[in-house]
This record gives sequence, structure tokens and C-alpha cells, in this order.
Amino acid sequence: MHGASWSTGILTSRLPALRFEVVTLFPEVIRAYLGIGVVGRAAARGLLQVGTEDPRSYATDIHRTVDDRPYGGGPGMVMKPEPLAAAIRAAAAKLPAGSPVIALGASGRPFDQRVAGRLAGLPGAVLVAGRYEGVDQRVLEGLVDEELSIGDYVLSGGELPALVVVDAVARLLPGVLGHEESAGQDSFSDGLLDWPHYTRPPEWEGRGVPLVLQGGHHEAIRRWRLKQALGRTWQRRPELVLSRRLDEEERRLLEEFCAEAGVEPPGRLA
Repeated sequence: MHGASWSTGILTSRLPALRFEVVTLFPEVIRAYLGIGVVGRAAARGLLQVGTEDPRSYATDIHRTVDDRPYGGGPGMVMKPEPLAAAIRAAAAKLPAGSPVIALGASGRPFDQRVAGRLAGLPGAVLVAGRYEGVDQRVLEGLVDEELSIGDYVLSGGELPALVVVDAVARLLPGVLGHEESAGQDSFSDGLLDWPHYTRPPEWEGRGVPLVLQGGHHEAIRRWRLKQALGRTWQRRPELVLSRRLDEEERRLLEEFCAEAGVEPPGRLA
């Protein structure tokens, strides 16, 4: 059997399931993640299907070779085009029309919440998890629609980035999360970092829960959360605030946060 696909439970949604096919030399890595957490619930509810295609299944030599030395010399190995291309084509053939082929690698455009939202609106996608020093460029040019990176660092392979994409997209599928507003309140859902979260007990090791969260005043809680999100974003990811068009309330709340925290506000607010 060349490929495998997993989804559990009974289909509970009238919408067709979002389908991912991951091209990987280590399908067991993908399989191990599919039964837990958000991704597991999405699969159990019939909202998500994830399958794999292993390029080794398409290698034609006795050793099932999928890599070779790079032209021009240098360290490491490069994934061979023939078995990888065959696996990509087999994966794409399982998916509905409109499902792009996406390679995961350091050279790709940054994967963020906006990209996750776009992918959540597609019928599916092929995710190509590279290994070794990389993928033969001819495969990227001939079969891949886009490349995505999950950060400016080097990993041993594309399996973890592929799972990051699957998890982030699964959260956005209607019916996956326990509360319909959960995905909309995640960090980056509106371009800001999340606000601080607290639960019981009201005091722990000398640290208390802000009184505003205990008072039950919904408007005050909303303003506090927005202020914290703006302030934390300004402190940790200022470029997100500088690129955002703040409305009057947001400007006022960010000024309040900066005054309370003793930090400099953005120049245009000073």
C-alpha cells in the first residue's frame, strides 16, 4: 500500500472534511499526532482527514533510495526528484480540485494566522515534508504551488512544520473547538497577542487574579483584555502594533497600559 489515511469516528458535519495529504519519509510521526487534542477531535468529528504518502514506496531500486549527493559538492544529501514527485502526484490525486501543493521549508514565506485562515477555507492541501539538505529544486518548480516556513531556524525535516500547519488550520474549522469564540480569541486572530489568562484559586503563592476579572462586569473585562493584548503586543512584538491601524479606543487603552507599566508608547501616541 503506497499511502495511508486516518480519520476516526462518525461524520458529524454536513460540510465535507478538510483533507490533508502529507508527503513524508516518516508517516509514523504524522500518525502519532492524529489521535490527540484538537486534531484528534477534528478527525473524530469527521471534520478533518489526514493521510500520508511515503516517497520510499515509489523508489524503484532494491534499497528504496530517496536521496543522493548534491551536484556541485558539499555536505549532506538531497531528496531525489523521481520518488518524491511520484508521491506528490499520488497525494494530489486523492484530493479535490483546488487543493494546492505546499512545501515546508526555511525558504518559504512565513506561516501565520492569516495563512491558516486561508487554508481552512480550502478543500484540502498536499504538505510536502522535506528531509536532508533539501528537495531537488526541479520538484519545487514543477509541482509545488507555494512554500511555507514556520520560523527562522533549521529543523531536521518538514514533519513538525506540517503538523503545525494541520493543528493551526484544524482549530479554525467550524465545530472543532469546544467554544465557538475560542479560535477568534486566540493570539494573532486579530493581529494581537493574547491577553493573560487566570483560573481558580483566586490567590496562588502570593499572586492574585486581577479584581476586574472577578467582578463580572463584562464591559470592564472586555476593555481590560483588549488593553492587555495591546500592551503585551507592544512590549513583545511592537511591529504588529506599528502596522496596525488603531482606533480611538485602542489608542486610549494602549496609552493607559504604557502609563501603568512605565514603558514608552509608540511614537505616534506619545
